[in-house]
Amino acid sequence: MANVLVIGPHPDDQELGMGGTIARLAAQGHDVVLCDVTDGCPTPYGDRPTRLAEAAQAAAALCPTDQERSAGGKDVRRVLLDLRNREVIHTLEARHLVAAVIRAHQASVLFIPHPEDAHPDHLAVTRIAHDARFDAKLTGLRLPEIAGLGKAGPPIYARWCFHYYCSHLRRVPDPTFCIDTTGYADRKRRAVEAYQSQFAVNPANRGLPDLLGASDRYFGSRIGVESAEPFFSREVMGLDSFAGLVGIAR
Repeated sequence: MANVLVIGPHPDDQELGMGGTIARLAAQGHDVVLCDVTDGCPTPYGDRPTRLAEAAQAAAALCPTDQERSAGGKDVRRVLLDLRNREVIHTLEARHLVAAVIRAHQASVLFIPHPEDAHPDHLAVTRIAHDARFDAKLTGLRLPEIAGLGKAGPPIYARWCFHYYCSHLRRVPDPTFCIDTTGYADRKRRAVEAYQSQFAVNPANRGLPDLLGASDRYFGSRIGVESAEPFFSREVMGLDSFAGLVGIAR
């Protein structure tokens, strides 16, 4: 099983982009940590206590069922780096904070936002995460302790780094692959709806949960399943069999 780190600029980005995949990976027994770079405040609706409570509720919605836990499923955990919302910039300090999370979790798989975006925080976080992946492997580099994860572990270079879509651009995703989220769409919706201050209360975003459902059904149709989420890889992926390909007879 893999140690998976999903890095988001703000609480809700991870759930919007890949909530179904997070739920599926956790149910399968992968150790998934969500890293919020900021607390998402200030924001037109909601304050810090509200947003932190919503983020905790959203993570809980993505956790395995009791039956899945008994079969090896692992709860989704969440950490907050607490950089300033709307002011995230690429700095050595920010890189080392994210690198410390990578080391503390010993993450072998990273999910980070797609590099094309209209939000400066998203663009900064993507670049920070890419560089932190490199920094985390450097021997002799002293990194800070991360609340909720503890001290940084030994140097590690995450084997995979994938991009999920939570873009503010009005663009159609161009995925390298999609992950089947059939059976986990309801958990994603509950996680998204946990952010009531961002969606239920904010009139501009009230229809987003329905739009996400439609998007996931569309990408599911592209691979012949009920629901799926799109991802992009800048690196070549390898297969040693057809076992992981949806729609191939086993």
